[in-house]
Amino acid sequence: MKRNAYITMGALTAVALVLVACGGAATVEVEVTRVVEVTSAAPAATSQVQVQVQVVTPGERMQTIKDRGNLICGVHGTFQGFGYVEADGSYTGFDVEFCKAWAAAIFGDATKVEYRSLTAKERFTALQTGEVDVLSRNSTWTLTRDVDLALTFGPTTFYDGQAMMVRKDLPATEETTLKDLEGANICVQTGTTTELNLTDQMKAAGAEYTPVVFEDNDAAFAAYDEGRCDAITSDRSQLATLRVAKMKNPDDHVILSVVMSKEPLAPAVLQGDDRLADVVHWTVYGMIQAEELGITSQNVDSFLTSADPVVKRLLGVEGEMGAKLGLSNDFIYQVIKQVGNYGEAYDRNLGPDTPYQLARGQNDLWTNGGLMYAPPIR
Repeated sequence: MKRNAYITMGALTAVALVLVACGGAATVEVEVTRVVEVTSAAPAATSQVQVQVQVVTPGERMQTIKDRGNLICGVHGTFQGFGYVEADGSYTGFDVEFCKAWAAAIFGDATKVEYRSLTAKERFTALQTGEVDVLSRNSTWTLTRDVDLALTFGPTTFYDGQAMMVRKDLPATEETTLKDLEGANICVQTGTTTELNLTDQMKAAGAEYTPVVFEDNDAAFAAYDEGRCDAITSDRSQLATLRVAKMKNPDDHVILSVVMSKEPLAPAVLQGDDRLADVVHWTVYGMIQAEELGITSQNVDSFLTSADPVVKRLLGVEGEMGAKLGLSNDFIYQVIKQVGNYGEAYDRNLGPDTPYQLARGQNDLWTNGGLMYAPPIR
């Protein structure tokens, strides 16, 4: 059945969860007007975005995706290096690469993706209501989000940690502590684990501070750059990339060495969509395994004749690994050929040849001292 209505995202969430709770098998399409509040140094503006939402009974999402002919992926949109809309309307970034990889796995075509730019406040609602099939938007995997929001997280695609950035003329160096920020105004994005961690860590340090909160991270950075805050806190990856992309004088700012939290960033699907969750997991693992084996988008064809049974199973030359997921047996081959392995995705968006030059660190392979490790594909 199909219903056309203009309703709030909050109301739609309730509709979706009731349908799931009742175990309804029908697919309900609703037309939604999503109100987006844009907060910046300029006068506030409000825009409306109309989206088609399908509320699907958990477990049926993969078939819905296949019938629709594309994957709808929720991403950031304004975070350079991770999820960014370019001037021509195309999407780029590390998180975007995985959307392409899942499309390549499901359809054999990495271009069969429809992107939705979501704010931190919108992201989980969009997933719960069916506006997006999968969320790939630098989101921290936590117990509360896993359980209370009824989500299933995929593998950690980026190990991060919260940090603090301050001006060098504070004066400050990398060794400046949180206690040294006593009485500071600190910019932070609201509705995130970042805001909660800031409260916990400053309390633990015994430092009083004034939080200056923003709905949008770009607005927080703009306020900090204008001098409205003494410091700004976010994931270290965001501080490193946005310092380059947003600060008028990047060299005037220093990121403190203190690590305020663990931030495992991972994609997510709605709880109950087990088959889609499997595809999300094993596509990412396949990209990690390919890097470990030295298989890239440039040389993957030469590995098709490999005698190594691990390689043969990975690329679908033998075995039924893809069929077990409802995919073509060569789904990982398609991912590597069209998108690349994990290291290629990382270097293309965050690596040494980008303005951000983020060292792999914990995001390196386990064989190089990092945490990236794929379970056996067999």
